[in-house]
Amino acid sequence: MQNHKFGLVLPIILISYLMILLDNSIVFTSTVKIAADLHMDAQNLAWVTNAYALTFGGLLMLGGRAGDIIGRRRVFISGLTIFTIGSLLVGLAQSGPMIIGMRALQGVGSAILAPTTLALLMDNYTGSMRTRAIASYGATAGIGASFGLVIGGLIASYFSWRDGFLLNVPVGIILLILTLKVVPRVNGQGGRLDWVGAITSVIGFAGLIYSINGAYGRLLASIIAVVFLGLFVWAESRTKNPLMPLRLFADNERSSAYIARFFYLGAMISYFFLVPQAMQHVYGYTPLLAALGFLPETIPQFISATVLARLNNRFTNNQLLVTGVVITLVGLASGAVVGIHGGYFWALAVPMVVIGIGQGLSLSPLTVAGVAHTDPAIAGAASGVVNTAHQIGGSFGLSVIVALTSGFTKAAVSYDHAAVLMAGFMLIALLATLNILRNSRR
Repeated sequence: MQNHKFGLVLPIILISYLMILLDNSIVFTSTVKIAADLHMDAQNLAWVTNAYALTFGGLLMLGGRAGDIIGRRRVFISGLTIFTIGSLLVGLAQSGPMIIGMRALQGVGSAILAPTTLALLMDNYTGSMRTRAIASYGATAGIGASFGLVIGGLIASYFSWRDGFLLNVPVGIILLILTLKVVPRVNGQGGRLDWVGAITSVIGFAGLIYSINGAYGRLLASIIAVVFLGLFVWAESRTKNPLMPLRLFADNERSSAYIARFFYLGAMISYFFLVPQAMQHVYGYTPLLAALGFLPETIPQFISATVLARLNNRFTNNQLLVTGVVITLVGLASGAVVGIHGGYFWALAVPMVVIGIGQGLSLSPLTVAGVAHTDPAIAGAASGVVNTAHQIGGSFGLSVIVALTSGFTKAAVSYDHAAVLMAGFMLIALLATLNILRNSRR
């Protein structure tokens, strides 16, 4: 596409991507009302996030590979259709098991949709147009993170949490019609999908998370997790086109970056999930006030992420990574020391500013480290593992923290213990990043 106008393809891509981002924000700000409406306890409520993260993270690599093989327009339409149907059924959910199941369906749609959005962008724009399109894509991610919680808070406070999901239905239908009309049809390159790897990884990861935070049959779940994760590793070692080539883990920088990202997101997804609940339960905030109360975190994150490119000219990626993780740890630890009864300003707002700066400095360098030293044959797979570590790490961290704090009857006590655990997860992430720095100096 060599003309000087983006046309409708870029808006289709950006709106689809924004829908995925906003959905998670709506969940974060609506957990209290979802729990009340559907009679869900803390452990079941965590599965509203975990079910989505597991199918999203587990199938993300398959979704990206499917676009290459089958054709990105066809895969994009499939993902958008599944996501739209899932959104409708989440909005109509009448019980805890139903919303959890339909969030898992949404995750399947997102896993197909998310990697295909960026691939479609690369297919349809070249040169300076592509550069500007990628900048718009990055800005959409920043806007989604910074203001998605506010939009979610508005919907939860003045409408129903259901409306946030039902709104996706007409938007999704319009996007489907536009995609069929304006997005060019390009044939895929052909080949075979690693279905065995995809299925065994999803079952294995789901069993792992359920064994931590499930209500019944946790021993059986742990056995299933061990068996299917073992089968996953075995399958990836034998197939010609694995979703996760095992040689990715032979490089210390990449493997340490995966560990760091796993525990970093374990802390941060828990923070985004638990803090809005603490604001509502302890301070009596509405969902909108809780969302606005998160701006001291999201705005500094957006700003620090934008200045990261300039800092890259003066510092190495690993130096910025360690600095960002240290700053994030300082923010989490300071909030844990003050305690939720220290009041919003000292317990949350001030630590949030620090955490936001750290997060803005950390995530991009973590991505760079996760794809370091890759040859073209495994570069795409490395990117898929980065995203999988992101989603599964967040789900794992949230499950562990909820499981260890759900026994406390008082919201303030539960959150204070969770804050210490979140800082502990971040400390593990720091140790992994220090290992990268130690080896790079050698």
